[in-house]
Amino acid sequence: MDPQFLPLLERIAEALERLAPPARPEADFSVARLFRHVAASGAFLAAPDYPLPLDALLGVDRQKERFLGNLRRFATGLPHNHALLWGVRGTGKSSLAKAAFMAVSGEVASLRLVEVDRDEVAALPALFDALRARPERFVVLCDDLSFEEGADAAKALKSALEGGVSGPPANVLFTATSNRRHLMPRGHGEDRGLVATAEDAEEEVSVSDRFGLWIGFPPMDQPTYLQVVAAYAERYGLAVATLDRRALQWAQLRGARSGRVAWQFIRDLAGELGKPLPL
Repeated sequence: MDPQFLPLLERIAEALERLAPPARPEADFSVARLFRHVAASGAFLAAPDYPLPLDALLGVDRQKERFLGNLRRFATGLPHNHALLWGVRGTGKSSLAKAAFMAVSGEVASLRLVEVDRDEVAALPALFDALRARPERFVVLCDDLSFEEGADAAKALKSALEGGVSGPPANVLFTATSNRRHLMPRGHGEDRGLVATAEDAEEEVSVSDRFGLWIGFPPMDQPTYLQVVAAYAERYGLAVATLDRRALQWAQLRGARSGRVAWQFIRDLAGELGKPLPL
């Protein structure tokens, strides 16, 4: 090679290095137990511990038992299933996932939780591959999952859960919450034609089949709602003679009975009575 071209080649190489994306920082999972994943940069942002204790979640004892059992098996390396928590809004799906994680992570030091945005489902295969070689065990949580963008996101999630030729990572438990058992959006792409719409629907329904554990959260009936309100009131020392009547009026104004509505009523009552709450 003619030596006169070496300076030019060096400048080209330097320019290419400047154009190349920076190397992704190595994640430090020792600084926290909860993290948020940023797909664009590949970063894991540490988050504070989830403050709600597991025993503060009321009216969902059966769901607690099933999710905790599966999570403990995963944390200790036993066979387990990816989990789909589905049901009406405000029934404690996300709170249960995070509170149960905090409880089990106190027993298993290597357990971590990584939360991903539902709009970044397409990045899950790359995330799972990045976590595969780590010594920690990861609960990857996607809150309010649905496939508003159609079948492409569903295919990405299926790819992540199946793991391609290498199989799914043994150290990752994927947990999703959704208002819909089959994760399908409303108004499901009618403008694409019947055949394409049916194929998209089949793709999306098949994703829910990849979750071996389905845990339903049905609407809360009135007796359960009042029991939850009474338990919260006793727990935090909120004594009023008209508790049931006021709690029902609150639920009527909200148009729903749920654990979230009960907690919002308790927060309002505590504020009225001038009593602080821990959360």
